[in-house]
Amino acid sequence: MRRLYLSATLIFWLLVSAFWAGSVWLPRSDGGVADAPERVISTAELARHALAEDCWMAIRGQVHDLGAYLPEHPSRPDIVLPWCGKEATEAYETKTRGRRHSAAADAMLASYRIGILATDKP
Repeated sequence: MRRLYLSATLIFWLLVSAFWAGSVWLPRSDGGVADAPERVISTAELARHALAEDCWMAIRGQVHDLGAYLPEHPSRPDIVLPWCGKEATEAYETKTRGRRHSAAADAMLASYRIGILATDKP
């Protein structure tokens, strides 16, 4: 009985070690989020997403898809809609009235991030 226990324990730990080694040395099949290249979005592509249901905004160099969030936004849609499809950092930073968004709004904004805005090269 003791021999069976020792054999089973040894086999168990060998399998655990093999799975660990495989996860370290083998490439990930899903590509992994961390391995994915950063999506770069041009200003032309950004401009194509200027509708309430398809609203992308560039804020601080990052592009966010806010179409799903707009119906939940606390302000009237006519305040936000003019910034869809555009670089909207100043509007976001000041709420167009000199007031900053909260830290909670910044955290929420990060969850809608889809890429970075391409820098225009001369």
